[in-house]
Amino acid sequence: MDQLAPSNVPIYETKAEGATLWDRCADRGLPVVAVRDGERGFVVRYDLQHLDSELSETALRKLREQVRSLRSYSIEVDPLSQTEAVGGETGPLAGELHARTETDARRLASHVSAFVFDDDNLV
Repeated sequence: MDQLAPSNVPIYETKAEGATLWDRCADRGLPVVAVRDGERGFVVRYDLQHLDSELSETALRKLREQVRSLRSYSIEVDPLSQTEAVGGETGPLAGELHARTETDARRLASHVSAFVFDDDNLV
């Protein structure tokens, strides 16, 4: 699997639905890429912790650059964490990125999936 199509990105609302999704991905040996439909908007989540893998420094840097380029607004950048620049947290094991609409979240999750499903990006 190279990348999820936006229409194939799973969406969940409750903790129970999220737990079921995480369990299913762990059982299949796959990274988690999903959208949480929260009270204050949509959150793209990715997680590699159950795989004992993480994104390489190079892949993480490229992921952050890709996410920044997809944002339609300009904001100040925290030089250490870059949290403001990407609209959430991007780490080597997991991340949460905020999106304004379900369509934006699905599109963003599709881009994120290209990074976390590529074994060349993992260490």
